Amino acid sequence: MTKPSLPDLLHAAVSAVGGTERPGQVAMAEAVAEAIDDNSHLLVQAGTGTGKSLGYLVPALAQGERVVVATATLALQRQLVERDLPRTVDALHPQLRRRPQFAMLKGRSNYLCLHRLHEGVPQDEEEGLFDPFEAAAPTSKLGQDLIRLRDWSDETETGDRDDLTPGVSDRAWAQVSVSSRECLGASKCAYGAECFAEAARERAKLADVVVTNHALLAIDAIEGAPVLPEHEVLIVDEAHELVSRVTGVATGELTPGQVNRAVRRSAKLVDEKVADQLQTAAEGFERVMELALPGRLEEIPEDLAYALMALRDATRAVITALGSTRDRSVQDEDAVRKQAMASVETVHGVAERITQGSEYDVVWYERHEPRGGAAYRHSGASLRVAPLTVSGLLREKLFTERSVVLASATLKLGGDFNGVGASLGLAPEGTTGDDLPVWKGIDVGSPFDYPRQGILYVAKHLSRPARDGDRGDMLDELTELMQAAGGRTLGLFSSMRAAQQAAEELRTRIPELPILLQGEDTLGELIKNFAADPRTCLFGTLSLWQGVDVPGPSCQLVVMDKIPFPRPDDPLMSARQKAVEESGGNGFMAVAATHAALLMAQGAGRLVRATGDRGVVAVLDPRLATARYGSYLKASLPDFWYTTDRNQVRKSLAAIDAASKAASV
Repeated sequence: MTKPSLPDLLHAAVSAVGGTERPGQVAMAEAVAEAIDDNSHLLVQAGTGTGKSLGYLVPALAQGERVVVATATLALQRQLVERDLPRTVDALHPQLRRRPQFAMLKGRSNYLCLHRLHEGVPQDEEEGLFDPFEAAAPTSKLGQDLIRLRDWSDETETGDRDDLTPGVSDRAWAQVSVSSRECLGASKCAYGAECFAEAARERAKLADVVVTNHALLAIDAIEGAPVLPEHEVLIVDEAHELVSRVTGVATGELTPGQVNRAVRRSAKLVDEKVADQLQTAAEGFERVMELALPGRLEEIPEDLAYALMALRDATRAVITALGSTRDRSVQDEDAVRKQAMASVETVHGVAERITQGSEYDVVWYERHEPRGGAAYRHSGASLRVAPLTVSGLLREKLFTERSVVLASATLKLGGDFNGVGASLGLAPEGTTGDDLPVWKGIDVGSPFDYPRQGILYVAKHLSRPARDGDRGDMLDELTELMQAAGGRTLGLFSSMRAAQQAAEELRTRIPELPILLQGEDTLGELIKNFAADPRTCLFGTLSLWQGVDVPGPSCQLVVMDKIPFPRPDDPLMSARQKAVEESGGNGFMAVAATHAALLMAQGAGRLVRATGDRGVVAVLDPRLATARYGSYLKASLPDFWYTTDRNQVRKSLAAIDAASKAASV
């Protein structure tokens, strides 16, 4: 029997999802198939509207090996599992003569734990919630959430938090879930046979395609204990997010609240002498943290070093004691012991890592706004440690065993893939060597006609933004642009403070245009309300730069208040920049400009989401037009028609507004 051709399979899949075949999608599918056949790696930039997910799913399903697809956002995971995969599998089944199976797999804490649900949370005296179902009044929000979770547990097939609608608070979910470290293990747990997390793992073992997230992929790579089933092909979608997600997983944190929780959980399970040693170490750490000033610690101060060594030694003693003592008088002893061990091991791991002092780690203090909750009750400071770079880790763990395809609408920065490639541990494209992964980059373009559909406007006449300086001229410009557009504005700000100030000021200046502000409602509700009314505007910060998909007349002006460089006092970014400079590179371009280019490309991508969309991306920072790095940033953005003429832009916005109003009549 002849093997079905890739174009035939792609055509069948595109027809099944009701899409239109696009040249970029065909080019992408062919490149993915080639990379899988050659056991090489591919970075593919596929603009919005290309049909990217089918561009990798069809060749991946056709080759017959097990595939893991990792995405950054829940929205894309859902789209793959609920829409794209079922339809694609149905469409390809007649030609492939087999029906590939697929499954979703997430970290253990995303699934309802039946042991926690029925036995309650092991007691934390200070938390005062031994049995949350008894302690939380049914009339309180927490009580209502817990009653709903108990009812849901009888009807859910997956136990997956994301299948619960409407959702519940993090506090409520924490009462019915466990981390992988707190889990008793299926063989020791009375509910092991019914465990939702175990069932998800079993489904994943049998599936041809496993859909997961970047965080679980990172845990699988870093922690050495395999979470994902063996696979021959890895596809990383939304790949521009991978480095920051892996960095997040590889970052350790210590707070006085967290250390005190470890003390409380373990005290009743070990002898008094060992418990006192940890209590004393916790008090010493807390004293040091009360004086902590935010910023990087290039060398560990002596008082902190002593406090950390005391914590390391005390937690090691507790871990040994926990492993060798039993106390049958403790109710649900195994669960209590497991939770205590998880808390103490986390503290020990971070204390030991910072004490060892690797040159590849960055250590810093961070201060938080005081707020309720055990983690911050004792001090508003945390101690953090993160890898200077994850490129070596990614090169070793991701690119050695399998073929990897990395896909995103934004991977080509400043005109090539080498910047993103370097952050992933890949040598410049075309470099050959014994241990170097072989890869290539391909930009399959976009179905949109960017020069006709959009304008990139840089407000060159504005004053250069200064750190925490007054930006009255920027607010004047923003007011005029929003009035010309008749609302329809997505405001992307470099800080929450800037977004709040702009919203406050413009609500006074133009009360006829409703302005929604991130943080005043859930992101989903804000985006829904923004899309529903063309006059409404939405202001916010980081998650809006890449989380908004609003085609049509509700989003015709995307404004960036300034180029989103990392803050100069960001300990990790400044350490990375310094490291590049010390090895002879350009730290600013490699770190700060790359970070800004990625965010700006994502932000500008919010404007054109469909072939009929029209509008303006306005950057209210003259440096994009005047600074030397401006051309690198512009080369990372869609190929919009470019202008610095403010009158031209106002006229264009007014015309787009008029056309939209006429079309809606």
